[in-house]
Amino acid sequence: MTVWDGLNRLAAAVALLLLSPVILVIAAWIRIADGPGILFVQDRAGLGGVPFRMLKFRTMVHNSVALSAQLGIDDPFGLVENDPRITRCGRFLRRTSLDELPQLVNVLRGQMRLVGPRPDVLPQVAHYSAQDARRLEVKPGITGWAQVNGRDDIDWPQRFALDRWYVDHRSPALDLRILWRTVATLRRDEAPVHVDELNIRRARDTGRAA
Repeated sequence: MTVWDGLNRLAAAVALLLLSPVILVIAAWIRIADGPGILFVQDRAGLGGVPFRMLKFRTMVHNSVALSAQLGIDDPFGLVENDPRITRCGRFLRRTSLDELPQLVNVLRGQMRLVGPRPDVLPQVAHYSAQDARRLEVKPGITGWAQVNGRDDIDWPQRFALDRWYVDHRSPALDLRILWRTVATLRRDEAPVHVDELNIRRARDTGRAA
């Protein structure tokens, strides 16, 4: 474990302690407003593509997968305008990025860092090109260079390019800069729905291969 990894874990532990009242309030809100199932747990690709269980506060209804098919969503990882799968509290948590708070536990476990490329879902990682896979050369992060330079307003090829830039230029100073920019933009308007053709094309290719 590097010194920077150790500092990330220490910062995550301190943040969990300081934010514990906020975390408890959010957990209670989700439980009261939408029933059991406070956390959303999903396998994501970590360093070197090794899977780990990423934690988030649940922001969608329990039957979101079935609803996706009913809505006819082509992008398996996308959203639609006024998405009915997102709960009322989930919409607020997504806008403020508070749904990501449980990932401090992933940082504490050494699976993530505070800053790095966002961990991707395994079906998409399976279709990475060699250039895409460069984002797996570092631990994923709660926030990253792509997140402070467009986030959901940019498509996947742009995100991959920004993540490659981060991998080539990463440093503690850059991480601190990204963290500062993240905190400065936590409360944002809901982003317009962005249709990502890359995900749609890869999903269709997977269906044909099967």
